Amino acid sequence: MIALEIQAYNNKQTTVDQKICEILATTISSELVEAESKIWHAHPVWFLNGNPIVGYSKQKTGLRLMFWSGASFEDEKLNVIGAKFKDASVFYTKIEEVNINDLKRWLKKSKEIQWDYKNIVKRKGKLERLL
Repeated sequence: MIALEIQAYNNKQTTVDQKICEILATTISSELVEAESKIWHAHPVWFLNGNPIVGYSKQKTGLRLMFWSGASFEDEKLNVIGAKFKDASVFYTKIEEVNINDLKRWLKKSKEIQWDYKNIVKRKGKLERLL
């Protein structure tokens, strides 16, 4: 089930982006049933034990789906931008670009491979891998 605040975020998007948001939110919520979801830093994010796992946001180049630990997934379809953090993203501009099999594979990896963003401030910016 999609949280009301996430549904409200989705409803504010263009018609095309609403469809992309809907499929992302529905798939993420069904695959990460144990996750808490909320609007965090102005966009939808799912957390496992307080650690951010996946989220999406509207950007100039399209709808960005980001996995906080995605760089460690070693998946060529995910773009790794920086070296300091372990995030990786994919951008969508059309509903047809969303590959459910890829999304489910990444969500499975997001449960298995996590970096501890929850305690990054306490560790003065140093990330540690969670087991």
